[in-house]
Amino acid sequence: MEKELFEISLGIVKPLYIKEITLDIGEGELHIYMDFERGGKFDCSECGCEGLTVHDTQPKTWRHLNFFQYKCYLHLRNPRTICEDCGTRLWSAPWDRKGSGFTMLFEAFIMTLAKEMAVLQVAELIDEHDTKIWRVVHHHVNVAYEKKDFSNVTEVGCDETSSRKGHNYITIFADMDTKEVMYATKGKSAATIERFKDELPKHNGDAKQIKEITIDMSQAYIRGVEDHLPNASITFDKFHVVKALNEAQDEVRRAEQKENPLLKKSRYVWLRNPKDLTEKQKDQLSELQSQNLKTAEAYRIKLIFQNIYRDIKDYDTAELAINEWLVMAEKSEIEPIVKFTETVRNHLDGIMRYFTSNLTSGAIEGLNSRIQNIKRRARGFRNIDNFIAMIYLSLAGLELDLPT
Repeated sequence: MEKELFEISLGIVKPLYIKEITLDIGEGELHIYMDFERGGKFDCSECGCEGLTVHDTQPKTWRHLNFFQYKCYLHLRNPRTICEDCGTRLWSAPWDRKGSGFTMLFEAFIMTLAKEMAVLQVAELIDEHDTKIWRVVHHHVNVAYEKKDFSNVTEVGCDETSSRKGHNYITIFADMDTKEVMYATKGKSAATIERFKDELPKHNGDAKQIKEITIDMSQAYIRGVEDHLPNASITFDKFHVVKALNEAQDEVRRAEQKENPLLKKSRYVWLRNPKDLTEKQKDQLSELQSQNLKTAEAYRIKLIFQNIYRDIKDYDTAELAINEWLVMAEKSEIEPIVKFTETVRNHLDGIMRYFTSNLTSGAIEGLNSRIQNIKRRARGFRNIDNFIAMIYLSLAGLELDLPT
């Protein structure tokens, strides 16, 4: 009776049958030994030709889903068939993936865990070496990623992240419509754009179909887009632009506080918008603004620039406002602010493009935040390929072809 129950639960059908079941309580293992009926016929694993006779057998073992607290292993005297067209071939069991050592259901379990846990934790939970888990993850991610279709993608976001703090940068490309990762690759140079261009045809895409891309003001990314995405208009992400202005403003504060002790411990007051300050910080800001400080003037100039992004929607009005802002900022003669105006003038087309494309890195920053969670969960990735595989698994909208 127990053999019949296991045959039903495992989906074993003739000519296969369960020959023996053993339970090793000491090792915590359940072993299920299968065989096939004399004269059983099998299909060719290569061409699918049916009703082939068995030439000989080869013993194989697969790790299967646990039965209660016991590890479960399937054993089979795996038949080898003789096919007129293909020759001698090892029959492929329905639960088998060549070279895996796990059943497909067990691999589906691994992939479910890998989406939510660090691979080292998965390995500890199922009591397998993490290299085996990574092989499973890479296989299914690669198979699913190859099926991704980019034929309708026209707007792309591009940003960098790191696998560990300050090390091993990768560049992420995202579909700005679906908010899914399209491509991830090592580095943050112009070559990353070229690799993205080369990846598109593998997914029914073409570099010429990309009409819009949002990037930071990195010269490497700019050059990469100009060289490899010929029809793409560049929008410089407004968050990166304002970040550069924040850095200029903070440079003013750092220089001025050497002469004015009032500015000490005020960094975060100047970096935030007034509405985001605590009551204590608002009082501190009010007191500081009453002083004749370059930092206060730089802060005022920054807020005016931010308000252009926040309040103006049409291109012509924004162009007029930014040109007026440039004149005002240059007249301040505050060196870091003047230097930032040069950056704006040098990148004006891409900055102004925002008021046409309305593209921001908000979506890709959201992806980046989730990528950081993946990184923290694993406490960093020394292997970049593993990091990229986890990004695809979690954020690329992959459809895994796995049993349920």
